[in-house]
Amino acid sequence: MSFSSEQPKKRIFSGIQPTGNLHIGNYLGAIKNWISLQQDSETIYSIVDLHALTLDSNLETLNESVYEVTAAIIASGIDPQKSIIFNQSSVKEHSELCWVFNCVAKMGWLNRMTQFKEKAGKKRENASVGLYNYPILMAADILLYRATHVPVGDDQKQHLELSRDIAQKFNLDFKKPDFLKAPEPLIQKNFARIMSLKDGLKKMSKSDPSDLSRINLNDTKDQIINKIKKAKTDPLPLPDNETELKKRPEAENLLGIYSSLSEQNLEKTISEFNGKNFSEFKLKLADLIVDKISPISNEINKIQKDKNFIDDVLQKGADKANIIASKKIKEIKKIIGF
Repeated sequence: MSFSSEQPKKRIFSGIQPTGNLHIGNYLGAIKNWISLQQDSETIYSIVDLHALTLDSNLETLNESVYEVTAAIIASGIDPQKSIIFNQSSVKEHSELCWVFNCVAKMGWLNRMTQFKEKAGKKRENASVGLYNYPILMAADILLYRATHVPVGDDQKQHLELSRDIAQKFNLDFKKPDFLKAPEPLIQKNFARIMSLKDGLKKMSKSDPSDLSRINLNDTKDQIINKIKKAKTDPLPLPDNETELKKRPEAENLLGIYSSLSEQNLEKTISEFNGKNFSEFKLKLADLIVDKISPISNEINKIQKDKNFIDDVLQKGADKANIIASKKIKEIKKIIGF
């Protein structure tokens, strides 16, 4: 697919943080959707390493994590011939536009961002300015490429709304109606939010100290089977309706993973397994995960051994991204009067 600096009918932008090995939650929540979107849209996918600087835990492994995440998304099915794949820091216009938007956005808007409050917790005064300012950089990422649509989960809806507010205020401040287009959200259908295998009330996360809490995309067959076998459950048979399932977070999580991987709605999965014991269901779930994830794991290991290939993909992606980004930032500078 060729990319034009002119405005396309539909252009998708999305980013993923380089935080080491990706897990099945990343795959089902973002990457699987990215794969389908690249078939009939212009798709721009960024390894957002500037965003990763907001967490100290990412600093020591940042470079290696970029390689790991790039290998993982390509192994999963993101095609460098169909999509632009690049690391965010290689396109300087992201940082330039972020500063401009810092001067457009209002403090009150940022103060309402719930994700900062959740991540900073009680140590808010010690949180970095970057973590607080994260949504402004996200707005720059999106608006720099004139994205028409952005895939978002529940935790990012508020940030996308901020992007829309910034676009509208920039147009108003500089008397340029409709210059920056407010992007539309793309909400993934039939997707279950993937939670920890050890706690159905916590989101599956790479930062969880227990590796048993997640299925990594590079896990072996034996590791997958062992993790599902040890996944937290309750003593009751699987329920026969969604209302009852909502009261049982671990059951809801495991059935949700099965539904998402098998691409069927939750109702069908419930009817397939209601009344059965977890031990029987876990065998089926483990087999399904192995079937879907093992080919990806094998391909990740293959790609990671060829860093020259990954460098080439990222460089070519950055060159394509630069064509779009540099044109946009020149237009913005002219409007501002720089």
